[in-house]
Amino acid sequence: MPRETSIMPRQFRVTHQSCCVKPVVSRILHILFPMQVKTKGQRLRARVQFATVCGSMYLAGWNDGTTGPLLPRIQAVYGLNFAVVSLIFVIACVGFLSGALANLYLDGRFGFGKVIVLGSACQVVAYAIESAALPFPAFVLGYAINGFGMALQDAQSNGFVASLKDSPETKMGILHAVRAGALSSPLVATQFAQLPHWSFHYLCSLSVAFMNIVSLIAVFGLKTQDECLAQIGQPAGDKGTSESSQFNQILRLREVHLLAFFILVLVGVEVTVGGWMVTYIIDVRGGGPSSGYISSGFWGGIMIGRVVLLWVNKKVGERRVLFIYSIFAIGLELIVWLVSSLVGGGVAIAMMGVILGPMYPIAMNHTVRILPEWLVTGSIGWIAGFGQAGSALLPFLTGAIASKTGIKSLQPFLVSMMALLTIIWALVPRTARRAE
Repeated sequence: MPRETSIMPRQFRVTHQSCCVKPVVSRILHILFPMQVKTKGQRLRARVQFATVCGSMYLAGWNDGTTGPLLPRIQAVYGLNFAVVSLIFVIACVGFLSGALANLYLDGRFGFGKVIVLGSACQVVAYAIESAALPFPAFVLGYAINGFGMALQDAQSNGFVASLKDSPETKMGILHAVRAGALSSPLVATQFAQLPHWSFHYLCSLSVAFMNIVSLIAVFGLKTQDECLAQIGQPAGDKGTSESSQFNQILRLREVHLLAFFILVLVGVEVTVGGWMVTYIIDVRGGGPSSGYISSGFWGGIMIGRVVLLWVNKKVGERRVLFIYSIFAIGLELIVWLVSSLVGGGVAIAMMGVILGPMYPIAMNHTVRILPEWLVTGSIGWIAGFGQAGSALLPFLTGAIASKTGIKSLQPFLVSMMALLTIIWALVPRTARRAE
């Protein structure tokens, strides 16, 4: 018998060994390197899923960059002063806050796929209303519906990317760099602001929103987040608590509220600069109708900063570097305020965008580090949704102040908000919350 075994054909011996060894090796690799053991199809699907949520963020950026160039035209068409036209931002703020609260409830009940599609559907309805240039009360109703939908999408997109195990910090930076819609939409809105049918710009927005909802349904198929992650070979994260108790637990966390207010002020500063700065340049610096392109420079700077400064964030440390960015941003804002140069102001505004750009993804990455894993998705959803209200609240305050003191008040207001941003970040805990 020993001799017969030794003369076993070579082909059979190799096959027999591979049958025994491969499953063992596969299990060891899966334990040691779970993210590396993916099929080609799973890797491709992961890229497609990430690109799709980036599409939602592109639409959010497109929306943020639209209002600024159109604001002077909306004032002229409806015959409004600064205070009344700022109701656009108030109504949008109500929509954002409603969406942020609704997301905490809807996410646990319906799941990622259905909620993010609902958000996109709301934006389709909103743009259809706005494109008709209805009387002002109906026009601003579109902003409320739009704000509700954006809050849902913002929350779900950030929560989904934060839950990824494969380079989440880099992907978070890319996700918010893709808000480059705020770079491209002012280019389109500036042209429509000078045309008789100015509201037809919202038809362009409607087209972008329609493509977004189609891609979300096609890629995610109304599935839950765990089901979507399973498709790319990633196991579900720890739960740690029931869905019904997450709502109360998240709202009791001090760090969640600090980060939410940080994002609220940050997004508010970004949209105020991208929106009211156009009016400031026209009224104070004597800029022409093409001043809307300065808004594109600012949003383009944000996109560049979120990608190009990734290595700086890692080298210096994300928490420390954000303080440095805040100081530089205040300095650039002082240049815009005190130096009466149209070209110099435009360059400073674009550089300010580069400096402000990395702050949002840094805050989201820090959230992942300091909170228990089972609360990360829900917490980021609340932070992103609540923070998005800043894109309406601070521009409204700007308009309300400007109606009494003039648009010159924009610069001291922005400097004070940037200083507040720095103070809030100093209060955010730097270490992880101990799991309970």
